[in-house]
Amino acid sequence: MARENFIIAIDGFSSCGKSTVAKAIAKKLNFVFVDSGAMYRAVTLYFLRNRIDFNDTEAINKALENIHIDFIPNTEKTQILLNGEDISDEIRQMEVSEKVSEVSAIKEVRHAMVAQQQKLGARRDIVMDGRDIGTTVFPDADLKIFMTADPLVRANRRFAELTAKGETVTLEEIIENLAHRDHIDSTREESPLRQAEDAIVLDNSNLTQEAQLDFVLEEYNKRK
Repeated sequence: MARENFIIAIDGFSSCGKSTVAKAIAKKLNFVFVDSGAMYRAVTLYFLRNRIDFNDTEAINKALENIHIDFIPNTEKTQILLNGEDISDEIRQMEVSEKVSEVSAIKEVRHAMVAQQQKLGARRDIVMDGRDIGTTVFPDADLKIFMTADPLVRANRRFAELTAKGETVTLEEIIENLAHRDHIDSTREESPLRQAEDAIVLDNSNLTQEAQLDFVLEEYNKRK
C-alpha cells in the first residue's frame, strides 16, 4: 500500500543549522517537525542524571523503558518533554553536547529511538532532521537533504548560540567538541552519518536562512 504522507529528511553534521531549516520548512508547509537530535540529547540527559554506565547493556535497556519523549509545538519553539518535564534548554548545554554522540552510538539507544521516529512519521506529513534519517529511519523519504558547512562557520554559530544563553565556553572548546562529534557520528557502527545516494547537498556556509528555506522549498515543489 502506497504511503500518502510526505516525508522530508534532513541529515548532516552538528551545528549546520538543520533544525533551523527544518522548523522553517515545517512552519511554511504546515508539516510536523521532529528534532531527532533532541531525542538523543534527552536520552543522554537521562543517562547523566541517573548515572547510567554507557557500557552496561542491562542498565541501558532498563533506562530506555523509563524514557518517554514528547514534542509540544507552540508559537515560539517546540518544547521537548522528558517524562513530562520541559528540558528544551537543558539538553543544549555543553555537558550534554560532550556525551550525546557517545550515547547516540549505543546500539540499543539507536534501535529504540529509530522505532519511535518511524512511529511519528507513519501517517503525518513530517520534516525530521538528524544524522541517519534519509539512510536508516526513512530510506524512502520523498525529499532528502544533506546539510554541511565550513567547520569554523559551524563553531562560530554554536558559540553564538551558547553565549547568548549565558554559558561560559570558549570557541576552541566548541571546535574540539564538533570535531570529536563528527568523528564519532561518521565512524560509529550503528547508523553512521553519511550522505544518502539520492540526497541533495546543501552547503550553507555562506547562505542566509531565507536562502536555505528557498532552496529546500524549490526541491519540495519539484516532488509534490
